[in-house]
Amino acid sequence: QVQLVESGGGLVQAGGSLRLSCAASGRTSSIQALGWFRQAPGKEREFVATVSWSGWRSNYADSVKGRFTISRDNAKNTVDLRMNSLKPEDTGIYYCAADLLGLGVTSGRYSYWGQGTQVTVSS
Repeated sequence: QVQLVESGGGLVQAGGSLRLSCAASGRTSSIQALGWFRQAPGKEREFVATVSWSGWRSNYADSVKGRFTISRDNAKNTVDLRMNSLKPEDTGIYYCAADLLGLGVTSGRYSYWGQGTQVTVSS
């Protein structure tokens, strides 16, 4: 089993920045990648970014490229998502998830999920 705990959400004005963090525990040796997804009210959960457990490879949704940065802290078993130039459409619940196979970009690839953290961007 893998446990994931997100932190760092909040309310920010458009153009501002936030940093989300995801702490992984349990059978972390089985993790191949950690990803972030988000879900806005009334919408489906969508892929945001993912990084390999080694931290060497990453992938981003087109909507966040150039604004968001995902990074891995090997010593702390955490993954950060730095979000800059935030837009109202970035609002949603952000979930951290563990992929046991690789750098998946669909939610079905991820086996473990955190509880989520709310991000609200006001216009």
